[in-house]
Amino acid sequence: MQMNQLCPVERLIVEVLADNLTDSYSSKPGNCSPEFNNVMNAGATEISGATLCCAQLGLALMLTAESGAIRHKLLFDTGPDGAVLIANAARLGVSFGEVNAIAITHGHWDHMGGLVAAIDAVRRDDHARHVPCHVNPGMFLKRGARLSNGTIAPFQKVPSPSALAAHGAEVVNSGEARTLLDDFFYLSGEIPRLSEFETGRDDHFCRDRNSSPWRPDPLIMDERFLAVNVRGKGMIVFSACSHAGIVNVLLDVRQKFPEVPIHTVIGGLHLGGATMEKRIAPTVANLKQFDCKQIIPAHCSGWRAVRALANEFGESIVSQSAVGNRYVI
Repeated sequence: MQMNQLCPVERLIVEVLADNLTDSYSSKPGNCSPEFNNVMNAGATEISGATLCCAQLGLALMLTAESGAIRHKLLFDTGPDGAVLIANAARLGVSFGEVNAIAITHGHWDHMGGLVAAIDAVRRDDHARHVPCHVNPGMFLKRGARLSNGTIAPFQKVPSPSALAAHGAEVVNSGEARTLLDDFFYLSGEIPRLSEFETGRDDHFCRDRNSSPWRPDPLIMDERFLAVNVRGKGMIVFSACSHAGIVNVLLDVRQKFPEVPIHTVIGGLHLGGATMEKRIAPTVANLKQFDCKQIIPAHCSGWRAVRALANEFGESIVSQSAVGNRYVI
């Protein structure tokens, strides 16, 4: 990937449509507008349970990139539940009719559960337009996780490419890296696993069909990240779950775009749980090499990881994501 294939943008807006946490009370960084402000600006007449967003296990971000008169909206993952995704967007004044493309990071229910509803919303709001939906072939295995009692709990099946097409998506099912929407967004290919300590999820399993035996699937190789180059700042990196490890993600960003500094990291770091928490210290230590100006953990990061990051880098750099937040970068 040559740098001239990714177009620098002047401004990037990030709207959190789905996340594990709701929190309008904690102070926010200067470039973040909290949920209370955003729902009132969208037309709410009061703060109430009916006007605020619902937090759920999962992640969905609406990304708006602007350069001159050109403006593109990309939906990055769709959270676990379509009804909640649509309701949260409405309360924040976010229109699906303006979505130019959807990019899905990996085949887990908490990132794809709202996908069909999102496609339906785009078509409803924009005269049955066929929205490009970017996926990759590795997403569609049946998956599950081993619980603390030793049993394997199956995950909800994610919608297949044919199901997405039946709802009107223009399905782009490719494992290769590519740029999207006038080269404003970079969607990665398979993430190289280089660090010694980021070895995936030992509790994660997959199988080809319900009658097949479960087999270990710790690396979750279908995971992808997204990046945007904001002029004068650098790369804004979106890692929905960091199953590859956030250090591996950023090493790949640096390898693909060596001349551009990494400015911001946003997304899930998957450092919660007894096994994953052992990786917090080396993750924090290895993140120092990237000199990030902003780190915004979300979704599956875990409070111990957020605390360790804030202790090391300071609250001027590290802040917790929450549903309803709007960031301007």
